[in-house]
Amino acid sequence: MKTMKKDGWIKTMVKNWLNIQPASGSSIMIQEPLSYEANVMRNRIIYRGDPSEIEQFFKQAADAGDTVAQGRFWAAVPSNGLRIRKIHSGLPGIFVDILASIVVSDMLDIEISQPADYTDIWDEIVKENDLKEILKGAIQEALVVGDGAFKISYDTDLTVLPIMEFFSGEQVSYKYARGRIKEVLFHTPYKVENKTYELTEHYGINFIKYELKDSAGNDCSIANVPELASLTDLTFSGDLMLAVPMMFYKSPKWKGRGRSIFDRKIDHFDALDEIISQWQDSLRLGRIKRYIPNSMIPMDPNTGKPIGPNPFDNQFIAVRGNMAETAKDTIVTDQPKVDFEGMLATYINALDLCLQGLISPSTLGIDVKKLDNAEAQREKEKATLYTRNEIITVLTKILPELVTAVLKAHMNRLEKPIVDVECEVGFGEYANPSFEAQVETVGKAATSQIMSIETQVSELYGDSKDDAWKAAEVSRIKNERGIAEVQQPSVLPGGFKEVNTNGPAEHPVDIRGDGKLSDIVDEKKPQAAPGLGT
Repeated sequence: MKTMKKDGWIKTMVKNWLNIQPASGSSIMIQEPLSYEANVMRNRIIYRGDPSEIEQFFKQAADAGDTVAQGRFWAAVPSNGLRIRKIHSGLPGIFVDILASIVVSDMLDIEISQPADYTDIWDEIVKENDLKEILKGAIQEALVVGDGAFKISYDTDLTVLPIMEFFSGEQVSYKYARGRIKEVLFHTPYKVENKTYELTEHYGINFIKYELKDSAGNDCSIANVPELASLTDLTFSGDLMLAVPMMFYKSPKWKGRGRSIFDRKIDHFDALDEIISQWQDSLRLGRIKRYIPNSMIPMDPNTGKPIGPNPFDNQFIAVRGNMAETAKDTIVTDQPKVDFEGMLATYINALDLCLQGLISPSTLGIDVKKLDNAEAQREKEKATLYTRNEIITVLTKILPELVTAVLKAHMNRLEKPIVDVECEVGFGEYANPSFEAQVETVGKAATSQIMSIETQVSELYGDSKDDAWKAAEVSRIKNERGIAEVQQPSVLPGGFKEVNTNGPAEHPVDIRGDGKLSDIVDEKKPQAAPGLGT
């Protein structure tokens, strides 16, 4: 107790000596520059890659009071009489499209393992909906916007099979219960006779409800939109929700929503575009200048007037001729020095910041290091591999849910018994060493006898071959090597064991009571080794 009192006294003395005052507890007000809808609009405009749209957005954001946007390159306003050429690299849209293509191209066929008779039905649904194309678009939308959801519906005017659609984040909202999505709301605008309506479709567990509101937010009758007049609320059985949400990253700003892959890279994209634009401007200004005396300016043969300079072909600057007695009018040529190496280094640094943690430059075909060997290129692909794995991890969970919902919806519509569906979703290998390198590595392990034949085949072919093919390949290899698989004998009462032989049985006995005869061998009596004689 004396020690504690002494420690408290020392702390009080130090605090008084430093004159530390407690926090005042005053609140700090932070205003978000963009709403969720405006943030989605910005990301979508950047993905589209139109420089005119990008400039308009950031200028309006700067005018709205966004102090950060006011300092960005895309919000810059030139002085009177001058122009700024603004170039967009197109990089955000390029790497989103490439990531989606990499994932979809590596996806193997979805196999229905249970029940087996659903396989043909699923194949027809996949063909009708073009699943891979829908999935590619869904990945692109989820990466750009942040999230979205698949909606399963029917339109008998088009097909009797279920229709799969993906709605991006600005068209979807969610209702949560203890951190779990219990209802997905799809919002679709409609315009009828200069009036705007919004249809909200509530997709919950075992029900679908429709709600129509006007531009003022008032409830309206579904009949106000003629094409929706036939919609009625639905209920069904089977513990089923005909909507499957998807998001790859969680947003730290908007709870329950997904984060766009662009959200942490906006300033880096802006800096890269500024560097490219400045680079091109320097090249234009760094062209050769010709100082021509007035007496030597080219004239228009039709009017006799001087021809004005063109910044792209015959740029020149007119100067007065030298009036000295011995002077001669001459054309003086000058070209400023452009720091290409410095601009290249700045461009590479900005490019690294844009791609950092997302995708490798070599995936995009960008070679910023001219001397990389094959192993170095594979190391660079790890950034792409990590992002790809994050996307595949989500898809491995989402796709079985989508398959189950689609098949159960179809069975429900046909009024057939609804059973649980089991399916397998596989993806191929990406950026692995070449087949020759794998053969060399696996061959060394096999020579050292530290890897079984089954493991060798599995490592060599990965997910490119199914389990049945691998098992058959293992059997072929063993047969070629003369390795025979023999069933292990089981010990029977009385010192006898049951064995399997290829030759005729000397003492066949029915030991199982099932009418099948087996050879009985006395363990106490010496036996002849097969193929070695007695």
